Amino acid sequence: MLQCIQSGDFVHDPIRGRRHDAVLHDPEKPDPPSDPAWGAVISLSLGTFGLVTAEFLPVSLLTPLAHDLGVTEGAAGQAMTATAIVGAISAPTVAIITKRLDRRIVMWAMTLLLILSDVVAAGAWSLAVLLTARVVLGIALGGFWSMSAALAMRLVPSHLLPRAISIILTGVSVASVCAAPIGAYVGDIWGWRSAFMIAAVVGAATLLVQLITIPRLPPVGVASFRSLLDVAKIPMIKVALLVVLLVASGHFAGFTYIRAFLEKVPALDVKTISLVLLAFGIGGFFGNLAGGLLAEYSLKAVAALAPLLIAIAAVSLLTAGASASASAVAVAAWGFAFGAVPVGLQTWMVWRAAPEQAESAGVLMVVAFQVAIAAGAIFGGLLVDNAGITSAIAYSAVATFLAALTVFLLGPKRET
Repeated sequence: MLQCIQSGDFVHDPIRGRRHDAVLHDPEKPDPPSDPAWGAVISLSLGTFGLVTAEFLPVSLLTPLAHDLGVTEGAAGQAMTATAIVGAISAPTVAIITKRLDRRIVMWAMTLLLILSDVVAAGAWSLAVLLTARVVLGIALGGFWSMSAALAMRLVPSHLLPRAISIILTGVSVASVCAAPIGAYVGDIWGWRSAFMIAAVVGAATLLVQLITIPRLPPVGVASFRSLLDVAKIPMIKVALLVVLLVASGHFAGFTYIRAFLEKVPALDVKTISLVLLAFGIGGFFGNLAGGLLAEYSLKAVAALAPLLIAIAAVSLLTAGASASASAVAVAAWGFAFGAVPVGLQTWMVWRAAPEQAESAGVLMVVAFQVAIAAGAIFGGLLVDNAGITSAIAYSAVATFLAALTVFLLGPKRET
């Protein structure tokens, strides 16, 4: 996170590769906590839970939401698109325009925007108002994700960073398992607006925990357009971004259409498909935990084995997908593998490749992920429409295998 890494009476600059005299301590900037600030890490995990829950609520509420607003389901679905696009834009923008602010204030502001988005969505009387709420959510999403890993570096000792990132990303896994079924259930009983209000209450509770637990974090090594360009030139960052593009595009090109595959190839009914997708979410939860533990011992193993397992799962669907049990196991394995992907990639980029410019590395990763999500979903849709559902699964296998191969050949070396 620091611009330079201290060593004796000198400071070593990893980007420029030289040692030079420097002031070792800025009295206006407190040292990072000597003990792990696990309370703050958990508060960030609650933030990821709230953001991902809000992001995917429209999926489980789409039909009643569209009916109530008097629009088509396709039009209502643009609520997801708006959030993704704004998230990609806000990731670098928020980091740069808030560069002089204490980072805890920025995180509090992102959580406030999350709450505001949920409240506005709950009271939306038109599609335009709903999309406005989703734009606000996109700002919070991009800003939060671009800084979360960099903050983790300042909350725990470096050897505990993979575990801290895993805890933060556990919020994603739990939301992936819970958000859709709970949202659908609540929406069916009390109406779709109540689901957003409950999400707002969860956001308020998250903000309270963050106010209590996140310590003062003065801006250090924050992102700027110049730093983004400098970090993007680092060879290891270039490799990591390539892996992000391959993994994310491969995953979303295939998994976006996994329900259609399960309906057509093993011919599962809706109830069984729901259980299989639940297995995917549960697998992601445990994959996230496993990735965090393994990254403490071998970062390269996590970064390479996770996409390789996705490729194996995709190939299994192509070769044995007609079997219901084989498809279920493959989808669960896919979920386990994808749960470990963000842990490995975030730790690689912000800890190993550019620790002195962690926010800039985090920004680049968020932008790359959002671009890959959009590109993968669009390309997968073209493949499905023109070559059949199995072609999208095949692309997933190829892209993720290439990602694994890239990590094996060019990925992070073991520290000595």
